[in-house]
Amino acid sequence: MVTAELAACLPVLVLMLAVVLTAESVVAARVRLQDAAREAARASARGDSAAAHLLASEAAPGASVEVSSGSDDVVAVARVQVHPLGGWLPAVTITERAVAAVEPTSGSP
Repeated sequence: MVTAELAACLPVLVLMLAVVLTAESVVAARVRLQDAAREAARASARGDSAAAHLLASEAAPGASVEVSSGSDDVVAVARVQVHPLGGWLPAVTITERAVAAVEPTSGSP
């Protein structure tokens, strides 16, 4: 009787494991993307766009980072596609955004 119950519940347990692993991979990617966007925004706010892209690529390898700057702030948007369970499920695009205030240069009052 126990074997029959285990056989009936096993597909549900495997499905729950797949959901947990997928959620973990998406959350980990979001954390890496948020770090990449934050580092890119901070470096661009200091006026160092080369370092911004280098830091973003180190924080989230494979992510694309777009930096746009206005008169008062810098916005960095990082995007990546996550393939849950090694491609068994459809890809999910994750986007994170960070904003940093432009830092004054040493020559301005």
